Amino acid sequence: MQLRAENFSVPKDELEKSRRKMDEQAAERALMAERAKEMILFTKTNCSNSAARVVAHGSADAIAGAAKGNLVRLQNGNLVSCYDEELAPKQIYGLYFSAHWCPPCRKFTPQLVAYYNQIAHDHPEFEIIFVSADKSAEDMATYMRESGMPWPAIEYGKLANVPALQKYVGRGIPDLVIVDASGKVLADSFVGGKYVGPGRVLDDLSAIFARGGGSHKSRPIGSGTA
Repeated sequence: MQLRAENFSVPKDELEKSRRKMDEQAAERALMAERAKEMILFTKTNCSNSAARVVAHGSADAIAGAAKGNLVRLQNGNLVSCYDEELAPKQIYGLYFSAHWCPPCRKFTPQLVAYYNQIAHDHPEFEIIFVSADKSAEDMATYMRESGMPWPAIEYGKLANVPALQKYVGRGIPDLVIVDASGKVLADSFVGGKYVGPGRVLDDLSAIFARGGGSHKSRPIGSGTA
């Protein structure tokens, strides 16, 4: 049996009513979509601003933040945990990459210790952090004891925790890199890919102190390349 098309026809007024309802629903959906876009944009903007504030705050103490929870220092011949608060007032850091097995390192380290002890009182804004390249924790401890390192070091077992500091090491050691609290390099043992040595960095550091109005303006002990 063939069905006639008019049996399925919709009255004109009902069709018009249906179309108006569909148009209203479409307009409502468009409005909701626009509001959703505005909400997403608002959320993204707020998140971006928050992230920017976090980055800005974190960048001001990038070095201290990277070292936090990973520091030790010599105390009565033993390595003990170092309080992170000690780095709070620091503005300039010397990242010292060195190792006991390295003869040039053992030659330079006493010069660095003497320099540090000479300027530490007048420059409380400065700190050295030793980042060991030794082959064991005991070798690192022996090196720190024999040379009398007065500054903190990254704990041997936590060296992998500080990629933010490890990135500063050059192609050889001893390598001394001076950075500000945000991590900006101020002086380096490698300049343009050429090794100029940590002694040169001490000269640069003394110049930095002099420009900052520090009281220590004498030529550093052991200046010159290692």
